[in-house]
Amino acid sequence: MLRQSGANPARLELELTESQLVDDVPSVIEKMRALRTLGVRLSLDDFGTGYSSLTMLKRLPLSQLKIDQSFVHDMLSSAQDASIIRAIITMGESLHLQVIAEGVELPAQRDALLALGCRHFQGYLFGKPAPLPTLPEPA
Repeated sequence: MLRQSGANPARLELELTESQLVDDVPSVIEKMRALRTLGVRLSLDDFGTGYSSLTMLKRLPLSQLKIDQSFVHDMLSSAQDASIIRAIITMGESLHLQVIAEGVELPAQRDALLALGCRHFQGYLFGKPAPLPTLPEPA
């Protein structure tokens, strides 16, 4: 479809959840590699909440890890959640993956994430989901 449409694959980012990877791992990895070869970015969503396996993480051709919002939500009141976030950031950076924190709603969460080394965020603090017609045209 990318070739037929002429769309720039570098502008496409696909998010995968761990449950999507469980069924036929070799086939999924093969498809992911083909997409990466085209220039598509791949992100593992909700990292740390399912059946996360470091062996699986090592095998997948990912560009990003997304820290699940459940950790972000409680990080200001839970030292354990903050420690888990720090570990995910450190691991992601050492694997040369961009790490994105999901569910950032408060400036204090953003500031705490920045202090832990996270530089990329998603959440209501930055904008709420909007229907496609209200988004500006790409430059």
